[in-house]
Amino acid sequence: MNDRQGVPTSRTKPSWFKKAMRWYDNSKLFPTTLLIPVLVFFIVWNVVPTLWMVGLGFYNYSLITGAPEKFIGIKNFLDIAKDDTIWHNFGRTFLWVILTTGIETILGVLLGFLFWGSSKLPGRRLALTMLFTPMLLAPASTGTFFRLIYDPIFGVLNYILTLFGVTPIDFIGNRVWAFFAVMVVDIWMWTPFMILIALAALGSVPKAELEAAEIDRLPWHKRLIYIVLPYGKFILMLGVLLRTIDSFKTMDLIYLMTQGGPGNTTELIAIGLWRKAFEGFTMGWSSALALLLLFTAIAFTSVYLFVLNQNKKQSEGG
Repeated sequence: MNDRQGVPTSRTKPSWFKKAMRWYDNSKLFPTTLLIPVLVFFIVWNVVPTLWMVGLGFYNYSLITGAPEKFIGIKNFLDIAKDDTIWHNFGRTFLWVILTTGIETILGVLLGFLFWGSSKLPGRRLALTMLFTPMLLAPASTGTFFRLIYDPIFGVLNYILTLFGVTPIDFIGNRVWAFFAVMVVDIWMWTPFMILIALAALGSVPKAELEAAEIDRLPWHKRLIYIVLPYGKFILMLGVLLRTIDSFKTMDLIYLMTQGGPGNTTELIAIGLWRKAFEGFTMGWSSALALLLLFTAIAFTSVYLFVLNQNKKQSEGG
């Protein structure tokens, strides 16, 4: 029905397009459509390359010879198992993961407690902002920056040491110092992440229980064991898992600083994989090693989920 000016009134029935759009907005098809671009991106850039890598791990394929790929079964995996260099790199990588993740977790928890207990301290936000800056830097810039700091001739660190009468040290060129020098850089870079995780874990503790413990004058170590840990351990364990997986595949920082040297002192498993894939171009062998690294990361995740489920069962049972 139209009024005298010919403008449709509110009684005019909606068109078929409006009905279709209204049905589409209220149906389950709408959120599914929004997820389609994400799913396509995930399949193209994650699922397909992973499946290709899995399949290539069972072939003898080199980009140097130009010969067509040849199916060899599990020979690549058997060759990896017999390679002493790979096992040495694995051992060095596990040592790297244990030391870096452990020290970062300890420092992160201690500093997290410090900032958590000083909420009214002047300049706290500025200090946190400056403290979180290292993990925002690219590993390429961080590695270059510290390589110049460690330089035995022009480096700032050696200049400071000479002021105290210490002979300049080639930190990243010495077999004794190189591993620990690079490890210090990783700890400097990623301890802020564990501080952030620790603050999130402490923030999940109910204030009412903390206030009740303070009224009851419960000692601080008992507050930590019976109040803070039961609430914050799940978030903290998640942070440890993320850092463990990330440390296990560390490559760019070490490669920019030492390229795995001197010798193979700082060569982790990810650097060894890179050498085989992009210097040796043995794509079949490299895909098999990458598949083993993927299974190792899945094992870390499975252990975390198992411990998490056990803690949940104990909490529910308690």
